[in-house]
Amino acid sequence: MSRFFLARPVFAWVIAIGIMVLGGLSVYMLPIAQYPPIAPPSISITANYPGASAETVENTVTQIVEQKMTGFDNLLYMSATSESSGSSRIELTFKPGTNPDLAWAQVQNKLQLATASLPETVQRYGLTVSKSTRNYLLLVGIYSEDGSMDASDLQDYTQSNLEKVISRVPGVGEVTSFGSQYAMRIWLNPERLTDYQMTVDDVIAAVKAHNVEVSAGQFGGVPAPAGQRLNAAIIVQNLLKTPEEFGAIPIRNNSDGSVVRVRDVARTELGAESYNIETYIYDGKPASVLAIRQVAGANALQTATAIRAKVAEMSRYFPHGMKVVYPVDTTPFTTAAIHEVVKTLLEAIVLVFFIMWLFMGNIRATLIPTIAVPVVLLGTFAVLGAFGYSINMLTMFAMVLAIGLLVDDAIVVVENVERVMSEEGLSPREATAKSMEQITSALVGIALVLSAVFGPMAFFAGSTGVIYRQFSVTIITSMLLSVLVALILTPVLCASFLKPVAAGHRTSENAFLRGFERAFGFLRNLYVRMVGHSLAKKLRYVAVYVVIVGAVGMLYLRLPTGFLPEEDQGSLIALVSLPTGSTMEQTRAVARQVQDHFTIREKEAVETALSVTGYGMAGTAQNQGMVYVRLKDWALRERPDLSAQAVAMRAIMAFAGTRGATVLAFPPPAVVELGMVTGFDAQLVDFGNLGHDGLMAARNMLLGLAAQDPRLVRVRPNGLEDVPEFRVDVDWHKVGALGASIPTIHDSISAAFGSSYVNDFVKGGRVKRVYLQADAPFRMLPSDLDRVYVRNASGKMVPFASFASSHWTSGSPRMERSTALPR
Repeated sequence: MSRFFLARPVFAWVIAIGIMVLGGLSVYMLPIAQYPPIAPPSISITANYPGASAETVENTVTQIVEQKMTGFDNLLYMSATSESSGSSRIELTFKPGTNPDLAWAQVQNKLQLATASLPETVQRYGLTVSKSTRNYLLLVGIYSEDGSMDASDLQDYTQSNLEKVISRVPGVGEVTSFGSQYAMRIWLNPERLTDYQMTVDDVIAAVKAHNVEVSAGQFGGVPAPAGQRLNAAIIVQNLLKTPEEFGAIPIRNNSDGSVVRVRDVARTELGAESYNIETYIYDGKPASVLAIRQVAGANALQTATAIRAKVAEMSRYFPHGMKVVYPVDTTPFTTAAIHEVVKTLLEAIVLVFFIMWLFMGNIRATLIPTIAVPVVLLGTFAVLGAFGYSINMLTMFAMVLAIGLLVDDAIVVVENVERVMSEEGLSPREATAKSMEQITSALVGIALVLSAVFGPMAFFAGSTGVIYRQFSVTIITSMLLSVLVALILTPVLCASFLKPVAAGHRTSENAFLRGFERAFGFLRNLYVRMVGHSLAKKLRYVAVYVVIVGAVGMLYLRLPTGFLPEEDQGSLIALVSLPTGSTMEQTRAVARQVQDHFTIREKEAVETALSVTGYGMAGTAQNQGMVYVRLKDWALRERPDLSAQAVAMRAIMAFAGTRGATVLAFPPPAVVELGMVTGFDAQLVDFGNLGHDGLMAARNMLLGLAAQDPRLVRVRPNGLEDVPEFRVDVDWHKVGALGASIPTIHDSISAAFGSSYVNDFVKGGRVKRVYLQADAPFRMLPSDLDRVYVRNASGKMVPFASFASSHWTSGSPRMERSTALPR
């Protein structure tokens, strides 16, 4: 092969240039990520059942959907959560390598079979099927700098103008809003309803009858008689738009000519769909937040860049005073990490060049392996692109490691050519031809041996295989391309670059290099003497070797293990948890203290801090909160006390003595796709059907055992504690005797205490929802149930207490289910 290209040097250069061009294009096109896509693809189904308890959501929504999720290809396991906030989330996880688009389509088709069996309210709200990773890629925060917009204004603008636009950005899998858009809220006064002898159903019926869009046809519609000169649409009724219009809806016309309107029994206002979550930023300013998850396997940097560009484009149309902030952004660490690895790669190339010049003593001979380095590296990028891999920490680390190996082949060729010229006095071309006959088999053997060392890593299973497969392929590709370049290009370079050397001439003319050669010769002779001494005293040195191996083994057993190294990623997460039954107001106060701690006491290290109240990693509840902390750039935090871990530990110590609240602060894990915290999650499965109480007892026992294990720290249940529930028992016999209707009773209490989605209205050219619910002062205590009345068959008002009894019980605010498929 080498003789073929020695006779055709231009062809060798064309091949090398072609490899470099393909590699350059691949570098431009390859996605950039911190790590390969380790997390398996997952598809999530979300549904909402307002006012329902966790048990109700579990029985009427989650299990119905779960039972239809069968017959999928490559499904690993399925998990689901049902929360007392009325939300249900089912997540199906597939094997790595599964096409997420195909999996999404299969889940969507199966969901259609379950939709008809779901409650009407859930169907009206709609179900969402998303393909995304578990953790957030970005949090986009919108706030009003001058305070001209409140939380409802910000959340409505975000959902109406930004959410759908961002969800269409390539690479975005799911967009979750920490808030809700505008809704027309009709806050009922049960006492006024009773005074007017009315029920909740009367108000709902009136709103449905008057808030409608009527299709009344047109004048001059076809077919029309000859000579018709008028064609116009007929408008009878449009959807209402303002609170005043809803307040003016007549509910009943009395015989004396008076009219009872909605405003007589309720107040109407433009509010929000949900008040379950509150977000604050910058000195407690209300904010609206969009949490964005990426599609599994998507390019994180490109996706984040596209999102920021789209938000910047939309910001030109923002109302006055509205600003954007990114309290969570996982991509700067990826960019910084890749930048450091690239810098290390360049440093390695310079260092290799210097070492080669130092030992070869000839700048021409040094340039030959140096030229081979970019050809091999760019060719490796081309192969990575062909395999669909990315530029990440592992592929770049493999290239850094491969630099010292890939130059060996070129060095062997150059050294042997110089040896042949020095010993036999041949010309560079003749010496190269003879040298390649001697070492070609050795070069191929070296590449095969090194490939055999790293090859098995490409066949590891599970997440380990995903991590190290790209590392292995990069190393092996570099080795094989190094041999290919050594057989094709390097001989041509030797024949072209090297000068003829007289027979027996080896010493460099450079004084520094001659001194280095003498020093190196002294060290080489010393090493030869040490080897000879060790061969003469075999048993003694074998004993030393055994001691060294034993020490290494002991250190190996004592060193802590981990999946991937934990690093300062420039962000923190603080969890706020209050006792069960705590209110949003109490949680908000503690979250504000945590937020102030980071923004005031840690202002040297912290850039922004966003507090979220009513939502946590355990679930959605009034006693849960989170604070997302974004730290300043690493260049501004070079001191050890400004590291993420140091800031987190100070926060834990600062709030360790907080009464009635638990605050935990921690940096995110190395691989954000696998979760939000370091360590691992464990789930208990009730195979024995012991029920909720038995499962909780087993969980508490496991937590007690884990607390006694010194290897585990900060073990906590990933869920919400059981909360008191107030159970209402309706006596069916009394209901029948009083002539009342069971559906009417259920609808009345559900609407009064859980809200009822009536229909829609128009706001700002967009259709939004109308909700009816008892006003806050009339649904705070169990005694408020006595304010609810229903109408019986004879038209008389029947109090709730006349046919129902109630008592306190215990229930779970969050129920989880997990199904693992047998292997």
